[in-house]
Amino acid sequence: METLRDVVVLVHLGGFAVLFGGWVVEALGKRTINRAMHWGLAIAAVAGFALAAPWGDADLNYMKIGIKLVILLVIGALLGIGAGRQRKSADGTPPAVIFWLIGLLTLANAAIAVIW
Repeated sequence: METLRDVVVLVHLGGFAVLFGGWVVEALGKRTINRAMHWGLAIAAVAGFALAAPWGDADLNYMKIGIKLVILLVIGALLGIGAGRQRKSADGTPPAVIFWLIGLLTLANAAIAVIW
């Protein structure tokens, strides 16, 4: 059972890596929202929900899980809003505040997981 949980943690970290890596690549370039960021969020969310389930006798920190879930929902909303505004903008980029908030909140979510 512990090995399965470790695999789910690895998938969760992979989802974070795809989301944050896609954001970093775009931050160094044109600053757009790409499809990899959406996929990374979906992978991290599904694996995160699986990790939030009780695994044996492990104690879960529901406050931490709740805060991370709220941040995940905000990131998802920002990705959706930013992608919509990106399609409608003349230069093909989302508003700067939305783009930078996506990266900041993604990093904050990872920091909560590691530091808390």
